[in-house]
Amino acid sequence: MYLNYFKENETFEGDNPPVGIILCTEKGATLAKYATAGMTQNLFVSKYMANLPSEKELAEVIQKEQRRLG
Repeated sequence: MYLNYFKENETFEGDNPPVGIILCTEKGATLAKYATAGMTQNLFVSKYMANLPSEKELAEVIQKEQRRLG
C-alpha cells in the first residue's frame, strides 16, 4: 500500500514509478487488492519460507562447496 501512497503523494512529474517489495507472513484477497491497486507495471510474486538449516546441514553445504571449488 505504501507504493500507491508514495506514487500519489510524493512523486513529481517526470519521476519514475516507485519500486518496492511487499513482505508479509499471511495473504488475503483484500490485502492483495489494496496493495496492488492501480499498478499497471509488471508484478512479480514469489513465496519464500524463512527456515534456516541446522548447524549440521549448513556445515555439510559448506564442505560440499569447498570440495567443489577445491
